[in-house]
Amino acid sequence: MPKVIAVLATLDTKGQEAGFLRQQLKTLGSRALLIDMGVLGTPAARADITRAEVARAGGTTLTALKKNPTRDATQPVMAAGATTLLLQRIKARKVHGVIGLGGLQGTATGTMVMRALPYGLPKVMVSTVASGDTSPYVGISDITMMFSVGDILGLNAFMRKVLASAAGAAHGMAQVKVELAKKRKKGDKPLIGISNLGVLTQGTLHAQELFEKRGYESIVFHAVGTGGRAMELMMRQGIIGAVFDYAMGEISDELFHGLRAGGPERLTVAGSLGLPQVIVPGGAEHVGILVSTPHVLPDRWKTHKHVWHNEVVLAPRLNARELRQVAREAGRRLQTTRGNAVLMIPTLGTGRYAMPGGPLNDPKDDAIFFAELKAHVPASIEIVERAAHAEDPAFVEEAVDRLIALVEGR
Repeated sequence: MPKVIAVLATLDTKGQEAGFLRQQLKTLGSRALLIDMGVLGTPAARADITRAEVARAGGTTLTALKKNPTRDATQPVMAAGATTLLLQRIKARKVHGVIGLGGLQGTATGTMVMRALPYGLPKVMVSTVASGDTSPYVGISDITMMFSVGDILGLNAFMRKVLASAAGAAHGMAQVKVELAKKRKKGDKPLIGISNLGVLTQGTLHAQELFEKRGYESIVFHAVGTGGRAMELMMRQGIIGAVFDYAMGEISDELFHGLRAGGPERLTVAGSLGLPQVIVPGGAEHVGILVSTPHVLPDRWKTHKHVWHNEVVLAPRLNARELRQVAREAGRRLQTTRGNAVLMIPTLGTGRYAMPGGPLNDPKDDAIFFAELKAHVPASIEIVERAAHAEDPAFVEEAVDRLIALVEGR
């Protein structure tokens, strides 16, 4: 059976291009499913799912949308409708990939839909803005952004080549036989998610090696905000089944406006799902601050110990009062954890900067932080303290052993 590639486009302004994609996909051996995301104007190509159907799936009618056809009013409805219709078909294995076409508005709407779709489903966004900062469009999804170079307004020799390449990309990805396993048989070993920071990398590499020796695969996430959120979305989607949450810096940065802020749900998901987890407050003693002028220390942090992570990223150590805030917030977020979890505290430092001899070493404030953390985590979480720093091989080995014991019910 041919693979079905959904095409998201406003068919009044992108009808020619969507029709060309349909032809290209057919030539390749796939079938297009054209979804009309437009509200006004007359479609210039036949839709397989009409704009009226999309609006209805989004909770209203096309007639109602036309009464107030502003982008703010129509975009959420059409994106929600397309998402609902696609998820139904993806679950039934009737859609195998998605291509979006758009300028600023079409890219925003198309990627809003794509971000709600499962990891592993091919997603190609052909966009006029793909050469700039695409982080708001991609978020933590596996979207492939493809720069259209020219505006997507009519067919020409160059645009045909761009669209043919997009069709080839989505068609090719849909043929891949490698499956992203989500449902495991009883007894199968789960994929382990590991959060990591640069100050923990040696410990992470050691943990990966240990997990591999025990027959477990692991996937590492750079805990700079997007990493932690992606790890937790994979937990929700059933991809990750156990967690070595080695880095807690995303909580510190959330509180003190650092660049690693992990969002309001960070550190809550594994507990709410009941996944086995070992938690380490790695990197929590400092925040990551992006400065506008290299090596110029902002006034806010002049009274703090600090180190430059690179010329524009400052890593100031939090003081005792600020660390208490981090501990209380981490404890609050962990209230969803009802068991199956261990908090491991490395009393000689939470990362390379904070270890003995490191530029942010401060045993007195560390002790205050750890005491506050122990006072606020729920009693359902086992607390283990070790006179070691976070990258100490023995500390990492015990953390790995404890997580495997939780997974295997020992």
